[in-house]
Amino acid sequence: MEDLRFKWEGTVYPEFVRNLPEVDVPIDGVRGWLLEDGKRQVVFFDIQPVAKVPPHFHCEQWGIMLDGEMDLTINGKTTRVGKGDTYFIPEGAEHSATFLSRVNVIDMFDAPDRYHRKQDS
Repeated sequence: MEDLRFKWEGTVYPEFVRNLPEVDVPIDGVRGWLLEDGKRQVVFFDIQPVAKVPPHFHCEQWGIMLDGEMDLTINGKTTRVGKGDTYFIPEGAEHSATFLSRVNVIDMFDAPDRYHRKQDS
């Protein structure tokens, strides 16, 4: 497994965001910081271009791309998403993503438990 720690330098997120609890993501090259209110979650993701998210489904998800480019597939339709673009994934819709560059994206999930905190966070 490649050591990606050095690549996290230069993230767009300020220190107070990086001081939030990290999410436990089982995909190499994906890092995220969690903000939650007990009903929903917001995750500030920093994703390396080596990452791919396989097809899966869950609660509603809305996102805004701060930087980078990815191919997002929702229910079999693929769209290129870039800086400034937003997207919405309905509850239960199968989706996946391929990251074409380093991506910084903010995702909001309509569930209190989509992600869990890393144990050491």
